[in-house]
Amino acid sequence: MNSKQLCFISCVSDSEQYEQALHYQRNLHVPDGFTIEWISIGQAESMTSGYNSAMKRSEAKYKVYVHQDVYIIHPYFLDDLILLFENNEQLGMVGVAGATTIPANGIWWESPYLYGKVYSSHSGRMHPLEFRPIQQAYERVRAIDGLIMATQIDLPWREDLFTGWHFYDTSQSMEMLKAGYEVGVWNQPAPWCIHDCGIANLEGYEQYRQLFIEHYGSYLS
Repeated sequence: MNSKQLCFISCVSDSEQYEQALHYQRNLHVPDGFTIEWISIGQAESMTSGYNSAMKRSEAKYKVYVHQDVYIIHPYFLDDLILLFENNEQLGMVGVAGATTIPANGIWWESPYLYGKVYSSHSGRMHPLEFRPIQQAYERVRAIDGLIMATQIDLPWREDLFTGWHFYDTSQSMEMLKAGYEVGVWNQPAPWCIHDCGIANLEGYEQYRQLFIEHYGSYLS
């Protein structure tokens, strides 16, 4: 892989929203010596299939899988990402929100041990979510939220199991842990991302929750 290249990857169903996200990405400071590429996947059958398709197309060592409705507002996001990964080779994937435990029901955000910060509109209005404070560069966790997932390791996304739009993020967190890598949540002084998602569509959620428990039950609390 090209260790001097970063790639932004998104599954896109709303081109106007994606253009807004691109506006923020294109205004980020680019670390010296690095190049940036963007891959958008339209009409993906699932998040996992879209991400796998893009992953295979890019030679970038550092990949940022990000929702089309996420706006990165920290101007030195990429500098901090490279520094974090270069200083922590064991860290396979990092995000901005996650949990150090996953309850037996498979729903990571119902863990009592949540970490991270993000501006989110999932409740129907935009507001900051701030969980437990992080004292070091990142907090080791069991799972991160799929709004933004940055990697320095390529592992296949489980499109054989998760053929929709739920549990792809928790599954990929499990795959990283199974492969021997750490998964982390960044230490952000203030939220680095705005997630303008609105109230979530939970169609198919229960099906994939049961599937997740079936395949990763030994990793749950």
